[in-house]
Amino acid sequence: MNKYFDIKDKVYDVTEKYPELIEVLANAGFENLKNDMMRKSMGKLLSIEAALKSKNINVDVFERQLVEAIERKSDMTDNNGVVRNVDEKAKVSIKGILPCPVRMQFIESFEKFVESRDYKINYNLNAASMGMEAIEDEILNAKDENDLSDIYMSAGFNLFFDKKYMGKFRDKDIFVDHRSGELNKSLDNENISLRDPKGEYSIIGVVPAIFIVNNAVLGDRKVPASWEDLFDKEFENSIALPTSDLDMFNAIMLGIYSRYGREGVEALGRGLLKSMHPAQMVKSGSRKDIDTPTVSIMPYFFSKTIKENSGLTVVWPKDGAVISPIFLLTKKKNYENSKQLIDFLFSKQVAEVLGADGKFPQTNSEYDNKLEESQSFLWAGWDFIHSNDIGEILSNTEKWFFGEE
Repeated sequence: MNKYFDIKDKVYDVTEKYPELIEVLANAGFENLKNDMMRKSMGKLLSIEAALKSKNINVDVFERQLVEAIERKSDMTDNNGVVRNVDEKAKVSIKGILPCPVRMQFIESFEKFVESRDYKINYNLNAASMGMEAIEDEILNAKDENDLSDIYMSAGFNLFFDKKYMGKFRDKDIFVDHRSGELNKSLDNENISLRDPKGEYSIIGVVPAIFIVNNAVLGDRKVPASWEDLFDKEFENSIALPTSDLDMFNAIMLGIYSRYGREGVEALGRGLLKSMHPAQMVKSGSRKDIDTPTVSIMPYFFSKTIKENSGLTVVWPKDGAVISPIFLLTKKKNYENSKQLIDFLFSKQVAEVLGADGKFPQTNSEYDNKLEESQSFLWAGWDFIHSNDIGEILSNTEKWFFGEE
């Protein structure tokens, strides 16, 4: 039981106390709750647990999402959604964007680490859903390394490689991968290596993108087993993809372009039916109408919300789940003061928090990513990244995907 509500409490009572949950529940299939009269009549009859079970939604997983929404609202009320500390005497500074499903767990662990130190740390840790303006503005306005924080932690090819942002500092010998030892074998093997050969960038973990297939809408078509299958004409106007999640969208564009070229990007674009939040994708299992996607591309984490007999099939693409890496970029300068924090961020303790029971695979060699041999990954690779203008590629692939060029 969480500290905010009991899962057996009535929907009305919980949403009265925490109105921010109305939108979360509406996005999960309970649109009627937006109507105050319906919320009062229906909500007084159904418990949160019963309501979720009626939609075949995993109760335990969705309860955590509700708690996250409450705590995110609290953060927004207190400090605009940012957990921060500012102290002129601080010896180390870090800015980060964290995946929403694990953000509060990470912050709890992070703040315990901070409290155990005998020196101050400046930090600015934001939820991915709140955007990354603070980091973008700092990097955009930085004239040299002295204007940058000691550590950056976030997903985002655009943020770290576009020449407008951190890309302008590449090849200036400012950053270094301080991690020693091996990476997790599932992310460093003959098929993939997330260790930067230039020794500049570090990757803590990845957010894989997989397929959720709605069997009620699939019809006579075969279940798509790969990204290439989605390029087929029979899947045109059939695919949901979270285009508003720029980190994931850019990762998909880069991964598809590096493997299948412009033709693959354009073919995937022709498949687009709509852009949806993963919670909306999951809720459509029992629906069959013109607006219901056949295939939803979403972070692997959200597959945890799907129950058996829901009418949805989880597919890990045989040509690999596209990954959006969570980068850790650390400056050479001030390493003496940054070392303890860097070691903490690379630790198994943090991997256990960020890994979410294997749903966000980690590069820590001691962490169990709970992956089968068949669960491979698709990503552009360091050679491609270091030899191309990533900002330009992302700009082009977006145009090709939406048919604007």
